[in-house]
Amino acid sequence: MNEKLTLTKEQRDEMTARIKTYFEQNMDDAIGDLKAMMLLDFITTELAPKFYNLGVEDSHTYLAAKLDDLFEIQK
Repeated sequence: MNEKLTLTKEQRDEMTARIKTYFEQNMDDAIGDLKAMMLLDFITTELAPKFYNLGVEDSHTYLAAKLDDLFEIQK
C-alpha cells in the first residue's frame, strides 16, 4: 500500500493552525500559513508513514499474542 495520505480541507486548516500555535507558544516565533503548510506536507509525506507502520507493527504483535492465547484453549 503506497497511497498518499490525504486530508480534508478542514483537517489541513486545523493542523496548520495547530502548527502555527505550537511555534508561537514553544519557539517564540510566529510562522505564516505557507511555512506551516509546508511543514505539514513534510510531516504527512516523510514522517506519518513511519508512525503508521509502527502502529501496524504494534497491532500485529498484539493480535498475534491474542491468537496464541486463543489457540492455547484448544482441547
